[in-house]
Parts: sequence; structure tokens; C-alpha cells
Amino acid sequence: MCVKLFVYTISQTLIKKNCILFILFCVMCLISCKKKAKQVVDDPIDYKTINFNIYPNDPLYNKIKYAGGWMYINDQGINGIIIYRQTETNTTADFIAIERTSTYYPNNAKAKVNVLTDNFTLKDTVSGSTWQITNGAVLNGPATIALRFYSTYYNSSTGTLNIKN
Repeated sequence: MCVKLFVYTISQTLIKKNCILFILFCVMCLISCKKKAKQVVDDPIDYKTINFNIYPNDPLYNKIKYAGGWMYINDQGINGIIIYRQTETNTTADFIAIERTSTYYPNNAKAKVNVLTDNFTLKDTVSGSTWQITNGAVLNGPATIALRFYSTYYNSSTGTLNIKN
């Protein structure tokens, strides 16, 4: 009888411990299943689908035939796009495509970004904010957000530059 009581007591203790461990396991599972916070995209500019081709070797695009050249494509993007040629390696790395919409006044159509006479600085015509043309980084505020870039792909065999998002 004493052995039966001893076995019974041990089994009850194990059941209690297992129940406690099971409950702890369930609580941990519930905590770990907590929804993740949504990522906030730090880009105040509206989204517009962009996908077009130009031909940098065509006389129409002569301004971007050589490194350091740039031009406006006003019928694309939100307020137009700036195409800048960094190098002349005839690869995708040659070209940058930048949205002309200011990140400080994204809803003001007059706040277009223009290339300054140094050919390396971009300036918002309304707020006076400036950015670097090669990476879109803010040089002077009040803007605090970099400019939007679009993807570029240059096909050297066809001479086609594709700009898209």
C-alpha cells in the first residue's frame, strides 16, 4: 500500500509539473505569435508606375551621351525625371534616374528639383532644399529625405536605356 501511495504521489507531481510546463509553452507561443508592426516607408512621394526606354546615342538625347551629362524627361514620373550619366563604361552603372518631385513639398507641383550650374547639385525651386545628384542625399534642408531613384538598365548591344520602378 505504501508503494502504491508513493507511485501515486510521484505521478501526480509529474502531471502537475507537465501541466505547468505545457501552460508556459502555450503562453510563450502566444507571445511569439504577436503581429509584427507594419514597416513605414519613408517616401512621401506618390507612387506612379514608370517603365520607358530612351536611346542615349540618339541625337535627341545628346546631353547624356557623355559622363557628367544630364537632361530632364518631363513627361515621365510625377514631376519629371532627371537622367544623369556618371561614367562612359556602357553599362547600367553609367546612368541614374531621379524623380524631380521634392521630398519636402511632394504635393506641390511647383516644387520641382532642378540641376544647378555646377551639374552636381539639385535644388527644390520652392523650399530651397538641395541634394547631391549622384546619390540623392540631402545637402541642405529643410528637406530631410533623399530623392527617389528609379532603376536603370542599359543594353549596350541595342543602345537602349530602360528606366522603371
